[in-house]
Amino acid sequence: MVTTEPAHLDVVIVGAGLSGIGAAYRLGTEHPGRSYAILEARDAIGGTWDLFRYPGVRSDSDMFTLGYPFEPWREAESIADGPSILDYVRRTAATHGIDRHIRFRTKVLGADWSTRDQRWTLTLSDGGTLTCGFLYSCAGYYDYERGHEPEFPGVASYEGRVVHPQFWPADLDYAGKRVVVIGSGATAVTIVPSMAGTAAHVTMLQRSPTWISPVPGRDKVADRIRELLPAGLAHRIVRAKNIAFTTGFHQFCRRFPGTARKLLTGLAKRALEDERAVREHFTPTYDPWDQRLCAIPDADLFKAINAGRASVVTDHVDTFVPEGIRLRSGRVLAADVVVTATGLRLLALGGIAPGVDGRTVDLSEQFVWRGAMITGIPNFAVCIGYTNASWTLRADLTSRLVCKVLDYLDREGFSSAVPRPDRVMARKPLLDLTSGYVQRSIDAFPRQGDRGPWRVRQNYLLDSVQTLRGDVGEQLAGTRARAFQLAR
Repeated sequence: MVTTEPAHLDVVIVGAGLSGIGAAYRLGTEHPGRSYAILEARDAIGGTWDLFRYPGVRSDSDMFTLGYPFEPWREAESIADGPSILDYVRRTAATHGIDRHIRFRTKVLGADWSTRDQRWTLTLSDGGTLTCGFLYSCAGYYDYERGHEPEFPGVASYEGRVVHPQFWPADLDYAGKRVVVIGSGATAVTIVPSMAGTAAHVTMLQRSPTWISPVPGRDKVADRIRELLPAGLAHRIVRAKNIAFTTGFHQFCRRFPGTARKLLTGLAKRALEDERAVREHFTPTYDPWDQRLCAIPDADLFKAINAGRASVVTDHVDTFVPEGIRLRSGRVLAADVVVTATGLRLLALGGIAPGVDGRTVDLSEQFVWRGAMITGIPNFAVCIGYTNASWTLRADLTSRLVCKVLDYLDREGFSSAVPRPDRVMARKPLLDLTSGYVQRSIDAFPRQGDRGPWRVRQNYLLDSVQTLRGDVGEQLAGTRARAFQLAR
């Protein structure tokens, strides 16, 4: 916690989760003379990893890439549980003195840029205000106060308990009880095997199949490399290995969807030992990576099904009844507990509606430059991770890009920069996924373009070359392609 709270700061970072702590590290090391604070609406570090408490909560990417490049992941598991990730984030913040810059229980309610004063004025939840020269949103794109909860008919008549994973009740006792988990995304496939070890039986009820792939819980190659090399060097090598693999696998799925389908169904058949179940419940109609691929470490979901502790039903909810859920097929799933793993809601910029000179900017009319800065909004950046790889890969690149922009402004004597397209572009959704949680809310977000720095690519290798080796000054104000409006 900061001991002094100046009324003006050079940079304000919104959110003390995985992205915000990483952003603060980059800012502190590359611009040590700048004043900054992290504003965190809650009373703890960790963001998602502090908020989500449902059984089995874990990463859906390997920790060598989800972790920070500057802070080696030292635990045994490659796919880690939530408490381990939370401890890692908190430890990183303490090690680098970042925790001293965090203002807890401080939510940004409003943000307005003054062209005359060349600064942001932030309206805070404690009733105060704060000004800053640059505003960086690291709050992610989920609504952490509300989940997606469809209105199921008959739920008032249900005699059991209904819970949503985003707000998991600490007093829930499901030992020896019948559980139905509605959903088939990453949350559902995590909860089902975790609850299956304690509940009488867990049924995953899905409307349609999702691509699910077993992955090793531990990376044996990484273990060997860490045995032989110092922690920092080993982390860099394993990270590079995993980046190359995930990038290559995503490209393989997009270019050869038919072959990818055969590969994933083959892995499922080998793990599930039931070809009919794979065909009925684990073979989606869409191609791999049209929606995010769900990873299950050590095939734990399939093992729970093989052991008879869990099962999958593909059907639609007709109505809740006192004893459980009646399906469209007429079958009734008896349940003492129903878990509605029906997804999250998207929320642009963590709920901040930025304005310029008193006028709120319509985000849906704007474009995103390099996946970071938004047209029409000076000295503002947003951290958006990859959808096909670890969130932190792009988050770290974005933070380093922000530092380069700040360095250019200092060096050239400018006080602000705002991106502007140099030509008319086709408007494309910011997130190129067909998932329901994306399609429900993506229209409220800024758009990506169809070319150059206005495309939000899903390729870390290309992005890293452009960010780490590219000339940001040439992109901001170069004579060949001026992409920014600059002010002194």
